[in-house]
Amino acid sequence: MSEMNQRYDVVVIGGGAAGLSGALALSRARRSVLVIDAGSPRNAPASHAHNYLGREGVPPLELLAIGRAEAADYGAEIVRGEVVSAERLSDGFRVVREDGSAVEARRLLVTTGIVDELPAVEGLAERWGRDVLHCPYCHGWEVRDAPVGILALSPMAVHQALLWRQWTDDVVLFRHGQADFGDEEYEQLAARGISVVDGEVTALEVTGDRLTGVRLAGGTVIPREALVVQPRFTARSAVLEGLGLVPTEMTMGDHVVGTYIAADPAGATDVPGVWVAGNVANLMEQVVGAAAAGLKAASMINMDLVTDDTRRAVDARRAPFSAEAERRVTERVLGDRRHGLQETTR
Repeated sequence: MSEMNQRYDVVVIGGGAAGLSGALALSRARRSVLVIDAGSPRNAPASHAHNYLGREGVPPLELLAIGRAEAADYGAEIVRGEVVSAERLSDGFRVVREDGSAVEARRLLVTTGIVDELPAVEGLAERWGRDVLHCPYCHGWEVRDAPVGILALSPMAVHQALLWRQWTDDVVLFRHGQADFGDEEYEQLAARGISVVDGEVTALEVTGDRLTGVRLAGGTVIPREALVVQPRFTARSAVLEGLGLVPTEMTMGDHVVGTYIAADPAGATDVPGVWVAGNVANLMEQVVGAAAAGLKAASMINMDLVTDDTRRAVDARRAPFSAEAERRVTERVLGDRRHGLQETTR
């Protein structure tokens, strides 16, 4: 198919692990698929992806390059661009990119992910994904036994400190203006040998492109080689909101940790014909989970299309006979073989 003027079975918005996994499965199901990828994967700053069986330690951008090639081998089209809007048509959707080009789709799979909103601490954003970390299952092994700091940004700070203690016995919890902890929490921290430092964190100390310390408002520097933060996870949901899907807040206690688009376990949203997968639907999903979610959504999308194809075929079969009706049915079923003849040359 030639992108720009074709109608696809499925347009996938977002070319990360979830989107490419979905595109691969749908292409193998002989569906016409277009992936539109903005080219800004969330895990690009990280040097390696982990806990992906068979791909342990693969660089994230390399994993995506492999995924694009695999999906393309089965016929998926993959283009770079940002989708600015999607609108419902009578029999599908119209998807518009930032350059004004548009395509149509019978179904949508949206895998746009989330944005990590980081605290305004000098030098922190530049170290994100390197030695400023979030997920211990993604990065804990790489900083095992190193001096690790936890920046308290929510009531989950004590939980974070206790969790990261699994990977190192040198953990410092920076209270950073958060409400004081309870007696039971202090007891738990003390029992695990976790220090608590009062005062606001103002900057990170970096030497030779490596984190070496955390600076407090009074000028004191606490040596650390990694700092853990809890960003706010905000769904990249603008396209979905244009279709009437409102982000849902995810809370832990009374604290909002982020937003996501609600969907059923297979990724189907409240808008018929629209599926979501990956972090846009599950804030805590890791790479391997996002890929699995894309596969699951793809299988449900294909079944939905099979049902639609069957309904259309039954309607056509029941329709009064006419030459035009016969032409449409035979073209759909037989394509270039509809005349029962093969072109020969002499």
